[in-house]
Amino acid sequence: MLTPEQTQTDPALFRHLARQGWSLLEPTQLLGGRSNHVWKSGDLVVKLYPARRSNPLFANDPIREREVLKALGGTGMAPRYIAHGSWENQDWLIYSHLAGAPWQEDTAHVARLLGILHDQAGFDDLPKGCSGSRALEAQTVTILQECPGGKALMDCKPIGLVPAVAQTCLIHGDPVPGNLLAHDGTLALIDWQCPQNGDPAEDLAMFLSPAMQSLYRGNVLTRDEEAQFAAAYPDHRVVARYYALKPWFHWRMAAYCCWRGDLDAMGLEMAALQSSKPRAA
Repeated sequence: MLTPEQTQTDPALFRHLARQGWSLLEPTQLLGGRSNHVWKSGDLVVKLYPARRSNPLFANDPIREREVLKALGGTGMAPRYIAHGSWENQDWLIYSHLAGAPWQEDTAHVARLLGILHDQAGFDDLPKGCSGSRALEAQTVTILQECPGGKALMDCKPIGLVPAVAQTCLIHGDPVPGNLLAHDGTLALIDWQCPQNGDPAEDLAMFLSPAMQSLYRGNVLTRDEEAQFAAAYPDHRVVARYYALKPWFHWRMAAYCCWRGDLDAMGLEMAALQSSKPRAA
C-alpha cells in the first residue's frame, strides 16, 4: 500500500514527461492502486512503477503490462497503450483513461468477459502460469515458508491430485473487482502487471476469492452470484477444473493473506477451504 507521502504528484516526473513531449496538465492522483503511483490527466493515465518489491503471488511487471496493452488494443478489454519510458530508474507507462467505476454487480458479465479473454492466444514472452495441484502446492509452500506462524496453514494442505492444464491461454492473473472497470455498459480489465500464459481456472479463482471480494467490494459473493458466474462462463470444462482445484486455490490465498498479515481475509479463505474439501462418506 502506498503511503500518503507517495500519493502526491511528483513535479520532477511531469517535467521529465514534458521533455519527452508529454505536457500533461493538472494531473490528478487516482486512488486505489496498491503497488504503483497512478495519475489522470485529461483522457490519459500515467503510471509510475516504484522499485520492485518481491511479491510471492502477484508480479508488478511494466514490460508485461505494456505488451498486453499493445496486443489487446482495439478489443475493448483493456485501455489503449500510448507510450512508455523510464525516469530515475523507474518505469512509466501512459495509456488511455477509461471513465467508469470498479465492478460491483453482475457476475455473469465478468464470466463472459473472462471467457473472451481466455480465447486470446498467449504471448511467447509471458511466463508460464501455475497449473495443477502440484504446482499450486509448491507455490503455497513457498509462500508459507516466508510467513511467521505458517506451520498451522501448512497442515491444512488439500489431498488428491489434479493434473496440469493441457493447453494454456492468456490470463490476466489478477481480475479482482478493483481491476474490473464498468464503463459505457461494458467491462474492461485494467492493471495488467501480472498476465501469464496459464490455466484459465486461475482467473476464475482470483475473481471468486472471498478475500479479494471482501477487500475490493466489501462483501463476499453469495452462492447465487457464484452459480451465476459459473453458468455464464462459456467453457464448462474450465469451470469444472476450477471446482476440482478449488481447495488448492483457497489454501494458496489463505497463505498469501497470512504473508500480508491480513488475518480477517485469511479467515475467509480458510472457511471456504473447509467447505470445499470433500467430505468423508
